[in-house]
Amino acid sequence: MTPHPTNRSSSPPGRRPVRRSAGIALLAAATVLAGTASAIAGPAGSSTTTGRAATVSAPAGSELSETTRLADRRSLVVGDRAYAMGDESGLYPATGWHVRGEMGGFWTQPIKLLDGIWFGLDGNWLGKDVAAAKYTSGQGYSRIDYSGAVDVRRTDFVPDGVRATLVGLTLSSSTAKKVKLDVDAHSELMQSYPWDWTTPGAADANLPDTGDYAGGALKFSEQGTPSYPNATAHDYAAFVGSSLRPTGHELGPDHRGPQDPAVICPKDGTTPARCDDSLVGKGTGGRLTYDVKLSAGQHKTIWFAVAGSDQGSQAAQREYGQALRNPEKLLRAKTSARQQIDAQSAVDLPGDRLLQQSVEWSKQNLADSVQEAHNLQIRDVNEGKDYPAPAGTVQTARWFGAGFPDYPWLFATDGEYTAFAAVAAGQFDTVKAHLRSLRDVSDILNNRSGKVAHEVTPTGSVYFGSNQSAGNTDETVKFPSTVALLWRWTGDNKFRDEMYDFSVRNLEYVYRELDKDGDGWPEGLGNVERTGMGVEKLDNTVYLIRGLTDLADLAASKHDTKTQQWATSRANDLESRFEAQWWVPQAMGYADSIDDPADPANDNTPIFQRHWIGVTPMEAVLARPGKPASPLASTDHANTALDQRETACYTGEFGLFHTGTGATSDPAGNPGATCDPVVSQVKSERSIFGLNTSIMAVAEGNFGRMGAKQQQAYTTGNARIQLDPSVWETPGAMPEIAPSPDSAANIGRPFYDRSMALQAWGAYGILWPVIHQQLGVDPDLGHGRIAVVPQLPEGQQKVAGSNILVGRGSVDVSARLTGKALSTDVTAKGVGATLTIGAVLPSGAKVKTVTVDGRTAQYKLVTTSRGTEVHVPAKGSHTELRITLN
Repeated sequence: MTPHPTNRSSSPPGRRPVRRSAGIALLAAATVLAGTASAIAGPAGSSTTTGRAATVSAPAGSELSETTRLADRRSLVVGDRAYAMGDESGLYPATGWHVRGEMGGFWTQPIKLLDGIWFGLDGNWLGKDVAAAKYTSGQGYSRIDYSGAVDVRRTDFVPDGVRATLVGLTLSSSTAKKVKLDVDAHSELMQSYPWDWTTPGAADANLPDTGDYAGGALKFSEQGTPSYPNATAHDYAAFVGSSLRPTGHELGPDHRGPQDPAVICPKDGTTPARCDDSLVGKGTGGRLTYDVKLSAGQHKTIWFAVAGSDQGSQAAQREYGQALRNPEKLLRAKTSARQQIDAQSAVDLPGDRLLQQSVEWSKQNLADSVQEAHNLQIRDVNEGKDYPAPAGTVQTARWFGAGFPDYPWLFATDGEYTAFAAVAAGQFDTVKAHLRSLRDVSDILNNRSGKVAHEVTPTGSVYFGSNQSAGNTDETVKFPSTVALLWRWTGDNKFRDEMYDFSVRNLEYVYRELDKDGDGWPEGLGNVERTGMGVEKLDNTVYLIRGLTDLADLAASKHDTKTQQWATSRANDLESRFEAQWWVPQAMGYADSIDDPADPANDNTPIFQRHWIGVTPMEAVLARPGKPASPLASTDHANTALDQRETACYTGEFGLFHTGTGATSDPAGNPGATCDPVVSQVKSERSIFGLNTSIMAVAEGNFGRMGAKQQQAYTTGNARIQLDPSVWETPGAMPEIAPSPDSAANIGRPFYDRSMALQAWGAYGILWPVIHQQLGVDPDLGHGRIAVVPQLPEGQQKVAGSNILVGRGSVDVSARLTGKALSTDVTAKGVGATLTIGAVLPSGAKVKTVTVDGRTAQYKLVTTSRGTEVHVPAKGSHTELRITLN
């Protein structure tokens, strides 16, 4: 099983992981479906297209295709109320490990609907008898092309706001013929919690499904009450079909198309490379048969829907009807919405086209991560040991799902990192919804203590993060910072006020419950749990100091002097003692933890274990009133530590290791060259997570380290695992873990033993470095101001971005270096704030002249962690700054 980089995750005992324009849309939708010159709408649920192959294509750069090893790669389509995962040949191998083999297929939170849906033409199953030729990822859809006696184009997408997945089959033939189309579906109605190893377990919760045929559709149901204490009655239903009338149907226990008879994934022991169902599976199946007439040269599209609900058959049937009412209209709406997202924070990076493309796809990855569930019954399941009665209900929760297929639920740690990427992409509303959901769940779960829940399933079962849990401290101290982040980018005082009380209670909880020795360093679990760590962790400390400065800023804006002074005094105290306590000179880095303060003989001794959290002092930026914001780490120590982390002992081909290697004589058996004389008792973990690499990319940018072996190495690492055909599993999707010395590539692993195909937080290491650091967009709209101070990456002459949303407006930015002329052009539209523009000078450069809009201007030189910055006040909506260098 694959590790999750946060310390505490929902893994089985003994295998815990280490712990996201309408006219153009119409054209794109027609292209997605048929690739033909014209589309003529047929009856609801079908369409007919005629004519020669179209010369138009989807918008440039909006599709990525793969033709090799399609059966070994996962496919994914997501909407906010449903999602589906199979393989890229169109089949549905048993996938995922929370419930082994059950995390793929078709879902609508909080339940699974089907293991899969399969299509056969004249007895030949697509994906097996008729091989897939090409898989394509698009913005909001996927497509599979098959070539045979009848050519088939399969298009999958999930309309937002509908609890259904739509699959369109476009059939074409060079000769007139009638084909028999068989559609198999196998149900697996079950909720997202419990899991395999919890008490109760998935086998206890999952009841047998029943199948029926009504109105031309297959209907599956699961009704009843599991037998364990505090279980409640449920009524789950799924509908599968098309608005076309079948000519026949069958019901039975199998119906998995070419995957019959099913290979069952065993729980333990020798496992097959690929299996079809789980030991807890209690689904049933059915088949629909259609006769489809094709004219020579005709393209006919038939739409199928998989829809469902946890509120019974009538609710499921409504979703089914809504999905099939006008599928092509829903596809146009989907592609239009995704093109709007594409148009936000659009960048032009001529010196790094790979990174430019990664920005484009990272915005889509964030949109692909949005999930929503209703009527969450909040209960503390205590890491799967308990199943109490619910403590309360959250009517609606909406969030950035952490990762697919095993983490598509509400996490605090994931969401807080993802928020930085999301604000840079202008996706403010989902950040707000995510924070509201965390607050609402946490207050019910923890009786308003202020502690933030860690991991919340769509049923409302909270795996970890109650008052009785030992952590995660880091996400409680990060919550005020995420509120402040959103407030600065939007100027939304109403949202600030809504979150303020909870933010105050977050940090009050830490000081009340997690500082038993009174030294200010917070106790409890952080992002890493490893043998030999002290109870006071580096990342918790770093994010607490940042959280205090951010809470003080929020308090000052609300004229809450008492809270402002309380937070400021504690932040100042910790910051003044930080370097002396946490810096380990011989390790050329910061300690990962300090030992148990209850042991007076070893009180507050730094422990250095080479974990990725050693980069957080350089990544976390503090807001200091009257001074430029800057990272917690001192400049000297930051440069030393970052230089060390760039070495082969800490960094591999695709980014930063989870845990670096040590001396070859290290008794823990760490491989690699000698990195430092500090001997760690923790074995290295040369797994490269997208998050670890993101933290490093951001840290490098905070100190103006924009070189090819500095920030660019880490942005390139994340971009490659998302976009490089020699590396990707799912084209365009940022995975959880890169191929690493200690983590084999997903494509070679069984589907039930892989890391996430899409993990939202990897976008942090792409969008934040580009939008905030390279383009220099730095809103502080809560205080009515914004700065745009770009820094060109080393060796590049231009970076530009347009439609970067800030508040209710946007900014366009272009920065260039031409010879000895440095320029910044900014257009601000509807921002409503005082604008400062500038540039970070190249290392060693001196200013000769400064002009604004062609006139000599007064300017300020400001020394920051990024370097020397030129600042000038902007006048009007468009400002052109020119700096001539000596």
